[in-house]
Amino acid sequence: MRLRHFSVIALLLGSVACGRDPAVAEASHEGRQAWVMNFDLDWDVAGGLPEKALLISLQGLANREAPQLYIVHPPDFQWEITEPLYEFYERKHHVDFTEIERADAALEQFSSAAKGYVVWDPGVGASLNVAFTIGGLEDAVVVSEALIPLVEKHGLTMIDDLRGRYTGMSDAEIYADSIERYWSRCSRDRIMLMGGHRGRARQPAMADWGIRERMFFHDLSADPDEADELALNRSLLDDLNPMSIVFGWHPYGKDTEEQSTTLLSSYGYKMEGLHNLPNLSFNCQFTFTPGFKFTNNHSVDRDAVLQAEEKVYLSFVQSDSIGIGVWTKPGRGKIPFAWQVTMNWTEFSPAALEYFHESATPNDYFIGGLSGPGYMYPNHIPADVFPKLMAQAGELMELLDERVMEIMDNSAADGNVGNADLPVETVDRYYEAFPDVIGFINGYGPARTRDLRDTRPMISYDYYIDPKRPREEVTADLNELIRLNSRRPYFLLVHVRESNDVNSLIEVIGNLHGPTEVVPLDVFLKLAASKKTYQTRYQQPDDPKHFKGY
Repeated sequence: MRLRHFSVIALLLGSVACGRDPAVAEASHEGRQAWVMNFDLDWDVAGGLPEKALLISLQGLANREAPQLYIVHPPDFQWEITEPLYEFYERKHHVDFTEIERADAALEQFSSAAKGYVVWDPGVGASLNVAFTIGGLEDAVVVSEALIPLVEKHGLTMIDDLRGRYTGMSDAEIYADSIERYWSRCSRDRIMLMGGHRGRARQPAMADWGIRERMFFHDLSADPDEADELALNRSLLDDLNPMSIVFGWHPYGKDTEEQSTTLLSSYGYKMEGLHNLPNLSFNCQFTFTPGFKFTNNHSVDRDAVLQAEEKVYLSFVQSDSIGIGVWTKPGRGKIPFAWQVTMNWTEFSPAALEYFHESATPNDYFIGGLSGPGYMYPNHIPADVFPKLMAQAGELMELLDERVMEIMDNSAADGNVGNADLPVETVDRYYEAFPDVIGFINGYGPARTRDLRDTRPMISYDYYIDPKRPREEVTADLNELIRLNSRRPYFLLVHVRESNDVNSLIEVIGNLHGPTEVVPLDVFLKLAASKKTYQTRYQQPDDPKHFKGY
C-alpha cells in the first residue's frame, strides 16, 4: 500500500497503517483475547538477545492479522510506557491478556503464524538484519543455532541458514548481497534502519514492525567516509516512494544522528524511531476509543493578547518524544511543561497518544514536531516536497489540538555543538506553511534564530539541560544567562533533555535570580509577541559550523 496524504478524517479513524477497515478493526479488537510477555534488560548477543530476537520476530508474525502478542519492558527500559500502555489496553479497550512466561509457550501458542525459521550468525552482526528481512518475506522466525531444537520441537523447518554465508565479509558486501536477493520483494513505502546499539549488545525491539510490514532491514552508514556503505544506503533511498518513512535509528559507532537525518531529509523522508521502540505491530491495530477527542491544555485563547512585564520568563520543553522522557516519573504536573508529540503515532500508536492525553495534568502542554510530520531537518528538505510534508503536519496538529510547532535542524551541528540556526528561507517556509500556529520554537542545544511576524514569534532555545549536569551548575548557568541578558522582559526558553527529573528542576527554579516566572509555552509565546526585546536573526553564511557533511 503506497503511503498517501492522509486527511484528518482518515487519521481519526486511525487504522491506515495496518490496512484494515476501521469499523471492523475496532469491533474485532474491543474485548478480545491477547497474550503478554515480560522482557528483562538482557540484550547481550551472548545472553538474552537470541531469545528476544526469536520472540520479537514471532510477535511480528503473530500480529499480522490481529493484535495478539504484546511485550512489557522494565520501567528503566528507554521506552518506559509499555506497562502503563498495557494497563490502558486492559482498561479502555477491554483486552483480556494472558501472560506467557517462556519462549516455548509462546511458540506453542503462535508457531502456526510462521512457515519456518531462518538462522542468523551471532558472530556476524549484520546477519541478524538480513535474517529479519527474510523473516518478514518468508513468514519465518529468526533464531540462533542454539534455538534450532526449540523451534523444530514446534514443527518449524529451516527456510534459510546464514551461518557461514557472510563470514569475513564487510557490512557493505553483506548488504549488497541482501539487496540483490531480497530488496525487490520489500516495501517501497517504508524501510527499517535497524541501527542503534551495536557490538556486544543490541536492542532490535522495533523488528516486529519491520517483519509485519515486510520491510528491508539494514544499518548502513550515512558517513561520507564510509563510501561503500553510503552508496548502498543511497541506492535504497533512491528506490523508495516519495515521502516514505524510515523506521528505526542510525547505527551507533558508524555515523552520527546528524549525518543520518541530513541524508534522509534530503530525500524528503520522515524518520520514526528509535530502533528499540516496541510493539508497533500490536499498537497500530487499535483506533482511538469511541468518543475520544484530543483536547490540549491551552492556557490562553488563540487570539489572546498578553502584555509582558519587566521580568524573566522561563518555559520548559521536552522534545525527545513523550515515551522516552519522564512522563511516568515523580514530579510531572508540578510546573508548566511542554511535550513534543510524535505526531505519526496517530497512525502507528493511537492508544499511546490517547494514554498521554488522558493522563496529562493541567500543566502538561502538547506541541507539534519535530520539524514536520516526523523527525526531519528542514534546511535540507527539497523545496517541492516541503509544502506537502507540512500540510500533513498541519492536519496532524489540528487533530491533536496543537498550536505550537517545534523545529530542529542540526545539519550544521554535532549534538549540542555547532550551528542549529535556520536560514531566512526556511523560516519563510514555516510561516507560510503554518498560518494558524501561535508561534514556533527552534533548536536542541542553544540557537540564535528569532523572529516575530504577525504577532507570531519564533524563539530558539537559550539553554539545554543535560540530565547528568549537577543541578547547582544548571542553576549557575541560568543565573549567568539572566545576568547577561539584562534587558527586560527576557524570554528564556529551556530544552529539558529526556530523563531529567522534574523535581530537581523545581529546586533550580527556586534558586534563580528574580524577578522570574515560569509560564506555559503558549503563554510564553504570547508574552514574547507583546514586547520584542530579542533581535531578529537567521543563520548566516559565515556562521561557524561543526559537521562532517556531504
